[in-house]
Amino acid sequence: MKAHINIGSNIGDRMANICRAVALIRDLSLVPPRVSKVFESEPWGYDSVNMFYNVGVEIETDLSPTLLLPALKSIEKNIDASSHRDENGNYKDRTIDIDLIYMGDFVISIDSIQLPHPRMEKRAFVLTPIAELDPTWHHPVTGKTAIQMLSEL
Repeated sequence: MKAHINIGSNIGDRMANICRAVALIRDLSLVPPRVSKVFESEPWGYDSVNMFYNVGVEIETDLSPTLLLPALKSIEKNIDASSHRDENGNYKDRTIDIDLIYMGDFVISIDSIQLPHPRMEKRAFVLTPIAELDPTWHHPVTGKTAIQMLSEL
């Protein structure tokens, strides 16, 4: 099954952080993953002078969402175990952030898994790589493509 993953980094060697994450995610894919161009974006949901590098990664996997998401979070913790939130629960700068954006046509909201990602339509840094890698993909709930969602931002 096809899964789309978004990777971001805004501190440290951003490119090296992303490359390391992609290399580790490669082990979860049945075929070589497809990786988007690197996109630079402002932090979303908080203020920082540190810009993000973001990439989208498309994999083919036989893992279920309940196995893939923990595997991705393990990769994230392997690269940097620090929290993505400050003591008040607000977003903060991070070495690496790995999010599972969608998996096939799954619509799931259980425990810590929400697919498609619940805020994807608000984030150009998520939609732009999807539009590049899979321009015909349609959101399973809204029916919109990433290109259509981008035009609405």
